[in-house]
Amino acid sequence: MAETAQSTGRAAPGRNRGKPGAPRPRSTASSPRSTAPAETAGADGPARPAADAETLVGYYRRMLLIRRFEERAARAYTEAKIGGYCHLNLGEEATVVGLMAALRPTDYLFTNYRDHGYAIAKGIGADRVMAELYGRSDGVSKGWGGSMHLFDAETRMLGGYGIVGGQVPLATGAALAVAYKGGDEVVMCQMGDGTAAIGAFHESLNIAALWDLPVVFVIVNNGLGMGTTVEKSSAEPELYRRGAAYRMESARVDGTDVVAVRDAARTAVERARTEHKPYLLETTSPRLKGHSVVDPARYRSKEEKEALKAADPLARMALELEEAGILSLDERDRLDAEVRAEIDAAAAFADASPEPDVSTLFDYTYATPVPGELRRLPADPVFGS
Repeated sequence: MAETAQSTGRAAPGRNRGKPGAPRPRSTASSPRSTAPAETAGADGPARPAADAETLVGYYRRMLLIRRFEERAARAYTEAKIGGYCHLNLGEEATVVGLMAALRPTDYLFTNYRDHGYAIAKGIGADRVMAELYGRSDGVSKGWGGSMHLFDAETRMLGGYGIVGGQVPLATGAALAVAYKGGDEVVMCQMGDGTAAIGAFHESLNIAALWDLPVVFVIVNNGLGMGTTVEKSSAEPELYRRGAAYRMESARVDGTDVVAVRDAARTAVERARTEHKPYLLETTSPRLKGHSVVDPARYRSKEEKEALKAADPLARMALELEEAGILSLDERDRLDAEVRAEIDAAAAFADASPEPDVSTLFDYTYATPVPGELRRLPADPVFGS
């Protein structure tokens, strides 16, 4: 169930695209995973059908695909096929799939550097994502972005960002562009818990609320900013409450429950789409491993590690589907074999993809030519040829 914070209603001083005096929709408690097509009452409208068996299996498969992809990426890193930084979504699959299930293909997505699963769930092929991790020219960013900088204009995933919070002002600007053009697209901006403490986070929420921008800010709270707990780094560890400072509707949801995340995200996205009001959503979604592939997570006790295993969203969902008679053990094994084959094919595709030519290094620095842009390579003379 989602814990919610109610924002204070007010007449916005900026452009208010909603009806004057119209009641704000309440943040709602998202329903838990359903195993039958029963009707569930929505707080803001008529009853709607819960997720049916086919939908649930589809969510499980996407979660499984992300899990196996990230496991293969971790292996490839130890084989020196992936270089640089590499941050995995292991343990956060329910949050990733639930958030992406709430978006339309035409909606925009900005993420932080933990972006592999989001790229796959947004519709980018696992083969192109893997090739990018390998630094190959068939990768989604032509091999020049790597793990932290996946970008694909076609699916409207407008980048993973390595600077903490670097994506937040950019997502707010994209939402301003949507509002300026009168579109009905929504911008979703995903970030980690540590981002909620930086200045750009507060500046962006403030301007989004002032200007009634169609943006959903999502804090994926995995409990740790690198190795420091949220409780030790944040005076208010319930991060969704920060929306109240900007009179912004906000909610917290169990990030290990894919349907709960989807429903909470749908509430947020619908508000942004129909009323042009920003929303702050926090998902509690512990990561199973360290901050990056080179982090052994020694700051976790044995008891914490055992608790994490018990809370594994993939294992929990597999058990729930089996107990509900939706997905048998044999069917689950078949699905796993199918996904593993897809990941093997993605790795083979990445291996076969050529290295990008050095001459293309600056081809994607700017979307359009910029006079006087610097194209000097390392060790090239500053002046002259």
